[in-house]
Amino acid sequence: MTTTTLPPTVRLSKKGVDRWKFGHPWIYAADVEKVPATLTGGEVVRVEDGRGYFLGQAFYSRESKISLRWLSWDDVPVDAEFFDKRLRAAEALRRRAYPDDTAYRVVHGEADLLPGLVVDRFGDCLSVQFLIKATEHRKAMIVDLLQKLFSPRAIVNRSDANVRKLEGLEPEKGLLVGSLDGPVQYLEGHVKMEADLLHGQKTGAFLDQRDNHVMASEWGTGEALDCFSYAGGFALQLALKAKHVTAVEISEAACGLIKANAARNNLTNVDVVTANAFDYLRDTLDEGKRFDTIVLDPPSFAKNKTAIEAAVRGYKEINLRAMQLLNPGGTLITASCTYHVNEERFEEMLDAAANDSKRRVQIVEKRGAGKDHPVLMALRETRYLKCYVLRVL
Repeated sequence: MTTTTLPPTVRLSKKGVDRWKFGHPWIYAADVEKVPATLTGGEVVRVEDGRGYFLGQAFYSRESKISLRWLSWDDVPVDAEFFDKRLRAAEALRRRAYPDDTAYRVVHGEADLLPGLVVDRFGDCLSVQFLIKATEHRKAMIVDLLQKLFSPRAIVNRSDANVRKLEGLEPEKGLLVGSLDGPVQYLEGHVKMEADLLHGQKTGAFLDQRDNHVMASEWGTGEALDCFSYAGGFALQLALKAKHVTAVEISEAACGLIKANAARNNLTNVDVVTANAFDYLRDTLDEGKRFDTIVLDPPSFAKNKTAIEAAVRGYKEINLRAMQLLNPGGTLITASCTYHVNEERFEEMLDAAANDSKRRVQIVEKRGAGKDHPVLMALRETRYLKCYVLRVL
């Protein structure tokens, strides 16, 4: 007779139970009443209420303020088969959303019911982040499942995110499987892009903006400006239809990427300026130059709640300048990846910028991340990206 060893049990406070039943996938340390002393982090645990009633299963973390990350309502084995089903379900969504594409986010962490795991696909290569101890400890298993599902040429570990330090893990990166002899190419609409999976930002590129990059081609006209351009995701799309595009980026290495991507697409109407976007917007306004389309896609301005006010001031400054720089009837595509500045606050900022610039502004479209970045209803943190298409009158 075979006996099955049950996972260790963690008991929640009443507040924790209410949060769990409400569906939020994160339970904080303050809402956990009883934890076995033998747990070191990364384990699968059974979750119970104060009466010992089984609530479900979760990943446990000892170091992080987030003690529990939801896995299942049911008492099922959390094994290779469990992860395989979740990975295949995530991939099935992407195949429906992007049936012909080969560059997209395969796994979006908690939003795909795989907490602490991010997987991005770039053609025949995968870039993976193991962000918590639970996924770090199961790295070999996850890599094996990804190999069976995708048969990739290479799998790159991009777990160099600082968030790992909150889990007691050091950032790391390197090649896990296969060979990689340089950057990889992928398509965004009709534009060929290049991503350095080992040394580029995030997992190699910002795939959350891919749909918005493609959308921008609809608005390319006359003189266009793309600030915080990075690898030229917006600039190159604008260049498909605009007369001329200026791409502004502070990183010299990224400027090299923009030039290379422009050449790869035979786009000769793109000029690249190495500059601080704040300074460029101010100086260009003083020079009296005007544009027909402007894109603002800055990095996050606030990593926590204490930085919200400073972030809003920063957003207002660049959006105010952009509105002043646009010809009447011009288009402003403005984005924010700062979760702590929500949609309502972002719109209030845009309204204030419009009033200060003495321009009337129409909201033409409100967008978010692409369909490969689903939002979990119970976890609003997965809805972080805001992208507005505005007409400035």
